[in-house]
Amino acid sequence: MRRSTLDHLIIVSPTLASGAELVEQALGVQLQPGGKHARMSTHNLLLRLGEHFYLEVIAPDHAAPVPTRPRWFGLDELSAQAAPYLAHWVARTEHLADIDERLRKVFGEVEPMSRGTLSWTISIQPDGHLPQEGVIPSLIDWGASTHPVQGMVDKGCALQRLEITHPDSELVEQNLEAIGFSGPVTVLRGERYGLQAYIETPSGLRSL
Repeated sequence: MRRSTLDHLIIVSPTLASGAELVEQALGVQLQPGGKHARMSTHNLLLRLGEHFYLEVIAPDHAAPVPTRPRWFGLDELSAQAAPYLAHWVARTEHLADIDERLRKVFGEVEPMSRGTLSWTISIQPDGHLPQEGVIPSLIDWGASTHPVQGMVDKGCALQRLEITHPDSELVEQNLEAIGFSGPVTVLRGERYGLQAYIETPSGLRSL
């Protein structure tokens, strides 16, 4: 049976600067540099959230060539004036290349990706949209790569839980069961799609 757990949270932003400002105001800590994703013409900033999780701010890299495909995480739909927000999350699994067609339809096609010395496979919707408005995760398999959290500076932050709100909470739970998910995630029924992360910081418990 496939098993999955939470890997990282994703804040989408029109620029890294505006995304960093959001996190610094909300959590009171600064992010560290990440790198560039050449295939997607995006770049990121990172924040360690304990021993196993991290936060990623990702934005289009306008200094890179325009990609020949839609950028991931719905970034092509962000206007230059859009406010950064917690849009998505990623679940870590193994043997991602072996997922069946049913899971591919829900989570996306499996593609290779890299950033610097890191390489991995990840599920991506071909049109760049987030699966179910971002409330169900993309799937990632780090393979033989060392998990990136091991190279991140500890700023004293730790993820306590992620809350998912969705009009059809049972559907979200079914999709998580299909990937054998376990982790600090709570699914709630609500009128709108939404994510809220609760993070312990040096200044106490904060949320994004």
